[in-house]
Amino acid sequence: MSRCVVVSGAAGFIGAALVQRLLAQGDRVIGIDNLNDYYDPSLKRARLAQIEAASLKASWTFYPIALEDGAGIEELFKAEKPQVVVNLAAQAGVRYSLENPAAYIQANLVGFGHILEGCRHHGVQHLVYASSSSVYGGNRNLPFHEQQPVNHPVSLYAATKKANELMAHTYSHLYGLPATGLRFFTVYGPWGRPDMAPMLFAKAILAGEPIKVFNYGKMQRDFTYIDDIVEGLLRCCDKPATANLGFDPLNPDPATAAVPHRLFNIGNSQPIELMHFIELLEKSLGREAVKDFQPMQPGDVMATAADTSALEAWVNFRPSTPIAEGVECFSQWYRSFYEV
Repeated sequence: MSRCVVVSGAAGFIGAALVQRLLAQGDRVIGIDNLNDYYDPSLKRARLAQIEAASLKASWTFYPIALEDGAGIEELFKAEKPQVVVNLAAQAGVRYSLENPAAYIQANLVGFGHILEGCRHHGVQHLVYASSSSVYGGNRNLPFHEQQPVNHPVSLYAATKKANELMAHTYSHLYGLPATGLRFFTVYGPWGRPDMAPMLFAKAILAGEPIKVFNYGKMQRDFTYIDDIVEGLLRCCDKPATANLGFDPLNPDPATAAVPHRLFNIGNSQPIELMHFIELLEKSLGREAVKDFQPMQPGDVMATAADTSALEAWVNFRPSTPIAEGVECFSQWYRSFYEV
């Protein structure tokens, strides 16, 4: 028997890729997305069209609603009765959170609350939800691992992601909801978000326009290829969180609990300097970038690096796509999709 899996943010970068893998393995998938205009909705519609072209109609249903629509989310859960929920919908972006904090409060806090309530009242067997490497905030102790405290967020986006982790833990504690939070590290690849560096850089490089290189290029990011992220998601969907039977309340482990809630990093574990990423992109696009070096931006962090040993132990998987291979795949897709 196939599962019914709800994927919120189904028209998004990660969501659309996950939906296609779930459909390919025979699951019935319910997609949620409000198709907002944070970035060009035509890219979201193109992702949905790709899903439609590849799916069996009986296995794919799409609801164009926002997580903030509590009544709509309740009706969806009541009608579809999912076994698994993957919450990827969120107001994304660190810098935008400085300009429009209300959007983050509504989508990432109120909206996530509606997802939790749907899971609680309709017998969902497992909630997998997107957290972010941004929760590590001002921490400079690399690589980041799940036992480190995450008490110093440097953006509202990061604060909402930490809040999601706390909310999910509480529902696991109060209602026994198995929940797994995944801290994504700088996801890139084909069909990526236009507000993120790879897409911004590719567009400017091919147009001969300057790219903004923040902190004068002295940044490190743990770039993680989209296919690796989706594989990790799939494996976590198949293994519901369980309580840590050895949990010690006198020495609590931040990544596990005496209830069925777990947190995992998912990253490539091979951080690279921003300038190296730009060099790889220049090589794959066959153009040299015009670089506009700028200071560090509010809400940014100097470096990210993931310790993924806990995820590997849990589902026997760690991301491994080499950065040069991933950048080449992204560049080929970009040229094809935008016909440049």
